[in-house]
Amino acid sequence: MRAKLQTPKKTPVLALVTLALVASAALPQSPDSILPGPKPSDIPLPWKPWIGEYGSPGEQFLGNTYALSEKGGEIWILQREGKAGEASYKPVEQFALNQPPPIDAAHNLRLHWDPSGEHRVLVVGDVRNVKLTPNANAPQQVLIKPVRPVEELRAEALAASPPLEKGPFRKPDLVELAPLDPTMHLEIRYATSNDFLGTPVYSQARAFLQRPAAEALLRALRKLKPLGYGLLIHDAYRPWYVTKIFWDATPPEGKIFVADPSQGSRHNRGCAVDLTLYDLATAKPIEMPGTYDEMSPRSFPDYPGGTSLERWHRDLLRRAMESEGFTVYEAEWWHFDYKDWKEYPILNVPFEKLGLNAAAGSTH
Repeated sequence: MRAKLQTPKKTPVLALVTLALVASAALPQSPDSILPGPKPSDIPLPWKPWIGEYGSPGEQFLGNTYALSEKGGEIWILQREGKAGEASYKPVEQFALNQPPPIDAAHNLRLHWDPSGEHRVLVVGDVRNVKLTPNANAPQQVLIKPVRPVEELRAEALAASPPLEKGPFRKPDLVELAPLDPTMHLEIRYATSNDFLGTPVYSQARAFLQRPAAEALLRALRKLKPLGYGLLIHDAYRPWYVTKIFWDATPPEGKIFVADPSQGSRHNRGCAVDLTLYDLATAKPIEMPGTYDEMSPRSFPDYPGGTSLERWHRDLLRRAMESEGFTVYEAEWWHFDYKDWKEYPILNVPFEKLGLNAAAGSTH
């Protein structure tokens, strides 16, 4: 099935379309309405690199792992019991923030570097638990080992066709996000090797949403800007063939983080966006309880670990997005679906065939 593409004929019309979209995003009444309570302070620097999940390598989704976190001005060690989304956390120890991390054998629970100097270790009794998750400011994406070579999977995906669907659907009207507001920044990881597969899968670093979703995203952004935050877009519309690559490359234990191509993704419909906050004053991304596309329990929107400030920022992003008709995905704090996603068809149009603010026709 091929997509019929409709591209604007004149640049002046494109400019008017963009201006009309920006104007349609009404100014918010009160940015304070999305605040998730008073903003907490950050934790002392000596503790920050220790925040994360600890356990045996390869067991991120199994029980008997630990989360070193902060809450209420104290460091908490939480023990996770159960698998993945059904896991529960119970506190087993706490430390004062104004004290350095415990490193001597006098403590039943202590922290140290392993002999190789490569890993931070949480020692509980005589059991060593290696830090499994990256630091918040880690430059490199968390990687998985693809089940098969990505180039092989790409060739198969490009030759395949999306699933047949019963309509009727709305006519797709994909809008490019970057030109809509200067504080909407792009960091399209899938156009780089800094993604969970370790190789680019997009040929262009661009982001699109269906027009109503783009308008709602602008309204959410305008609620965040007076609070000092902009939006950093990691992904939005995703051609179906990329969804198939992700699914076929991901091992079984990571499937909850990728969409089944036989059903299509809300990204394929142009009604899902992956994003985070950045600081308008410094242009630096805001630290969250987990990193983008991290295949670990830290990605869950209700994950209790991390720091109070990280969870506050995560909840602020969620409140801003939900106030404009988006819903957070149950396994990813960064993924939001627009309310009208069911009304649009699965699309498989490559970015190269989408002009500035161009509309993509139905795949049927």
